[in-house]
Amino acid sequence: MNNSAYITIEGMEGLQQEVQVLWEERKIVTEAVSEAAAMGDRSENAEYIYGKKKLREIDGRLTYLRRRIGAVKVFDQDIDENKAMFSAYVTFKDQINNVMTLRLVGPDEADIKKQSISIASPIGKALLNKEIGDTVDVITPAGKKTFTIQKVKY
Repeated sequence: MNNSAYITIEGMEGLQQEVQVLWEERKIVTEAVSEAAAMGDRSENAEYIYGKKKLREIDGRLTYLRRRIGAVKVFDQDIDENKAMFSAYVTFKDQINNVMTLRLVGPDEADIKKQSISIASPIGKALLNKEIGDTVDVITPAGKKTFTIQKVKY
């Protein structure tokens, strides 16, 4: 599986929602730029210069999102309830019995604050396609960690 070719349904909805928000923001910024341009000399008009810069940023992000949405596929393959696959919530413990649950997602959705990690990350790679009871070793900046998979949920 190409680790960046898939996205969850929630991830796709998030990308599409971001596009909608950016289009709304673009309308507002375009109006502000038009008003600033009507004031005259654009070379020393901070509102105009800032607005044009903001429009370039919005347009760049919209271009990226359109390409990304066209390049990813919502994950809908058959799953094995006992195996840690894309979109699974994987509960595992380390060698000192600290328990953690993380969701395996693509790079577009990875957000440790939401307990989601990319399947391209060291931990994500180690957990992917492993089964309940499997033990995996991961090299982290703090050294080698050993994790045992406790539970897999979709």
